[in-house]
Amino acid sequence: MKKQTFLYRNGLSIVFILLFLVTLTAQAFTGWKEHNQELVDDNGREIGFATYLYTGHFVSATFENFQSEFLQMGLYVLLTVGLRQQGSAESKSLDEEEEVDKEPVSKPGAPWPVRKGGIWLKLYSNSLSIVFFLLFFISWGLHLYGSWMDNNAEQQLKGKATESMLEYIAQPRFWFETFQNWQSEFLSVLSIVVLTIFLRQKGSPESKPVDAPNMKTGS
Repeated sequence: MKKQTFLYRNGLSIVFILLFLVTLTAQAFTGWKEHNQELVDDNGREIGFATYLYTGHFVSATFENFQSEFLQMGLYVLLTVGLRQQGSAESKSLDEEEEVDKEPVSKPGAPWPVRKGGIWLKLYSNSLSIVFFLLFFISWGLHLYGSWMDNNAEQQLKGKATESMLEYIAQPRFWFETFQNWQSEFLSVLSIVVLTIFLRQKGSPESKPVDAPNMKTGS
């Protein structure tokens, strides 16, 4: 058997890590420029790049996106346990038992929670959705904190009174930021669920085989 390189074995995660770091850096740099322009327009003083990374402007913008992504993935993982979509490559079979539904068996090579059993097995059996929702709630909280900080910074520049977090969360701005992200994530999931019924991508595990019937469910 040909020995595979580290890059070959981990290429997908490496590429997405690099894309994430490049785009996060680009977001931070352009956000810094935009924020400084806003400060100047409101008769404030420009701030340095390092200082910007601690502002509500950056924290809110960053975690506003994170929380919607984690919510999307958490719901997707959980809802695909019981819900089906005929013909979709993203759905389990309509009537056949899937490998993922079988009870875990303690055997050599199985993850240690499987071999341990009990509460550890129960937690591990649901660990993917648990972690996604945990990341969602953390990101949601940081988005709220950053958005509140940014709002109060704007209020101070305009000579207005700042608001408590409870006062701010009752305002529409935070929820507008939240819902505009959630709806886009739900649309993207809907797109891949429905489009994989009729469309194909040769070689992708997210697609059915090119010659598969449209109404074949699962990949």
